[in-house]
Amino acid sequence: MIRDLSYRLMAGVILVCLVGLGEPVSAHAILLKSTPATDSTVDGPDIDVNLSFNVRIDHGRSRLILVLPNGKSVILKILEESRPDSLSARATGLTPGAYVLRWQVLANDGHITGGVIPFRVNNP
Repeated sequence: MIRDLSYRLMAGVILVCLVGLGEPVSAHAILLKSTPATDSTVDGPDIDVNLSFNVRIDHGRSRLILVLPNGKSVILKILEESRPDSLSARATGLTPGAYVLRWQVLANDGHITGGVIPFRVNNP
């Protein structure tokens, strides 16, 4: 009887530890989908930029930077109507060539994540 109770208690402690350990990892911002997509070719000269994440992000502390074919960088203004788990912007006046979208977001767990999305622009 006592032995049975101690096994149950130990199993409960292990379960609580496992559940507690899994939670912080799930809160990091992971990019789920982007427009433009990585290595895609889009028609310009104006494009919509949309990035969707797995968690809510802090729009005020997030950044979208567009690296132009000549190597110069332009900060894109994040649209206010972006959903809590996404960033949206509009890039205008793009000429044909290779671009890189650099993103950085602050997730609700306090961690900053970032990445790059290379793509090409064609003008019809």
